[in-house]
Amino acid sequence: MKLQVASQLAIFSILELVAEPNRQITVADIGAKYGISTNHLAKVMNVLGRAGLVRSVRGAGGGFQFSGNARRTTLLDIIELFEPRGLRGPETGELGRHTAEAAALGVVLREIDDTVRATLGSITIATLRDLATRQRAKAVLAT
Repeated sequence: MKLQVASQLAIFSILELVAEPNRQITVADIGAKYGISTNHLAKVMNVLGRAGLVRSVRGAGGGFQFSGNARRTTLLDIIELFEPRGLRGPETGELGRHTAEAAALGVVLREIDDTVRATLGSITIATLRDLATRQRAKAVLAT
């Protein structure tokens, strides 16, 4: 499965904000860590703000804070904000349309879509944050 860049930026940004809940983090700080344009990231943060997942703090020392619940917000909640077609996989299209084979393939593709949605809907930001912490520790041990 491949995610849009905006979906990935949104997830990375939220993970950064959740890691330091008492600090406002700027778009420039997040952009520098991931090598991302601040303009693109600002648009992503705007969408997250409209969805109520982040809030903007203006003025000196301002930035963004996570305003959701890391134990309830799932990857699916975030990804659905940015994926233009949702998480639906490829359709069988015109090839073989109206055949039993195309119908069978459609059943399989819908099952895959349902599995992906269920998996992403079961992984919270808190779970992903914990996984990232373990990955970071594993990388440190490997060096």
